[in-house]
Amino acid sequence: MKTFVLDTNVILHDPYAMFAFKGSRVVIPLTVIEELDTFKRANDERGRSARLIARQLDGLRKGGKLSNWVALEHGGKLKVEIMVSDGLPKAFSAQSKDNEILSCALYLKKQGENVIFISKDINLRIKAEALSLETQDYEKEKVDVDELYKGWREIAVAGEAIDRFYKDKRLDPPAPDLVPNEFVILKSSDGGSKSALTRYDVKARALLPLAKADSAPWGIKPLNTEQRFALELLLNQDVQLVSLVGLAGSGKTMIALACALQQTLEQKIYRRILVGRPVIAVGHDIGFLPGTKEEKLTNWMGAIYDNLSYLLEKPKGALETADMDIQMLIEEGVLEIEAVTFLRGRTLPGLLIVIDDAQNLTPHEIKTIISRAGQGAKIVLTGDPHQVDNYYLDAASNGLTNLVERFKGQHLFGHVTFTKSERSELAALASDLL
Repeated sequence: MKTFVLDTNVILHDPYAMFAFKGSRVVIPLTVIEELDTFKRANDERGRSARLIARQLDGLRKGGKLSNWVALEHGGKLKVEIMVSDGLPKAFSAQSKDNEILSCALYLKKQGENVIFISKDINLRIKAEALSLETQDYEKEKVDVDELYKGWREIAVAGEAIDRFYKDKRLDPPAPDLVPNEFVILKSSDGGSKSALTRYDVKARALLPLAKADSAPWGIKPLNTEQRFALELLLNQDVQLVSLVGLAGSGKTMIALACALQQTLEQKIYRRILVGRPVIAVGHDIGFLPGTKEEKLTNWMGAIYDNLSYLLEKPKGALETADMDIQMLIEEGVLEIEAVTFLRGRTLPGLLIVIDDAQNLTPHEIKTIISRAGQGAKIVLTGDPHQVDNYYLDAASNGLTNLVERFKGQHLFGHVTFTKSERSELAALASDLL
């Protein structure tokens, strides 16, 4: 039987990680418990995870002593291990908590256990391997980014089928594996130039024409096919969860905010707009920021304010007027700009919620946000999986890509992958060359 030793960052990333290793033995070093103790008072996601883990471990105590293997429901066992190895090589600092965790794993290996050390810390995995410990990343929520669902595909059909589609306004699915709200670009297999843009409607069980793709919400016109697909989802009230994934400058945030303004201020479909973003620095953090919560958030939400200012400029180029409009919308309660940290525990009915930079959220955090949606709400998640700033996440393990793979096939969900940058020629070159 394998023995999995879990690092602190693994169970903070997924508070249910200790139950993920079915039929195996799971060891949590005492040092991990001590590290969790330092997080438990924090009013953020790590603090909540630390408290949840503590409650789960306390619940397991009813089944026996944690120091002597407690049975888990999936057939495995769990233990909190207090013992460590007699000594690590001199290069390993005795003051390091990480090294104490490694020392515990090494002790278990010396006892004859088939130890696998699980950590999301790359450097710690390297150190574990230097000690001849078998080590792995936490893989439970990883997806294959290269095979990630795109939300659209091209299919070659006979030119006659395209003619029939334009006449009947529908076409039977040309592929058996289409999923709800997947877009299909029909191309003529006869070598002609005929084509059509379609969406698979699961209720009609057919490809239907796009109804909203030529709209210009808040004056923003789509510049390419992918943006037209996004408009179709963003302006469709039946699609309550939308994810927009793609490279920088592809228009994900701009088009999401334009649709939000249109449906809230003009069409009155939603009560108000809530725009959220994870507070994670790119590069070195600038440290403590003075002022109220709103003043602090202004520094973190620059990308949101930039897009809103552009959309609200009246007349073109009058940035002062646009900034006043943003402040007015906030004061009237129509627009709320918030760090995702503060969304937990809220119920948000009738809102259009836009979460930008969602690739910096864990799957657990994404779940927390989506579970806030009340009746009549819509959630839009945007991000670039290849621009992850959260140290413990990557393109394959972040919450955004995990959501795309998990929700694929649900009729309430729609997704578009953007492949073309529209910000500027320079931005497009940066995405390609850098």
